[in-house]
Amino acid sequence: MTKRKPGKFSATKAVKANARELVGQPKPARIVEDTPRTGRRAKHKPKLEQIIQQEE
Repeated sequence: MTKRKPGKFSATKAVKANARELVGQPKPARIVEDTPRTGRRAKHKPKLEQIIQQEE
């Protein structure tokens, strides 16, 4: 079997690895949605007839 070639040196990866050793792993980020999801009906505008019926 042939020996594996060492990977290409990346200064960015080296700096990040050094920072992880000193500071520690960052906490995982979570996306928080401000607006709650609405149902499928909210994707379409109501028809004029429906708006008139709701007012009555």
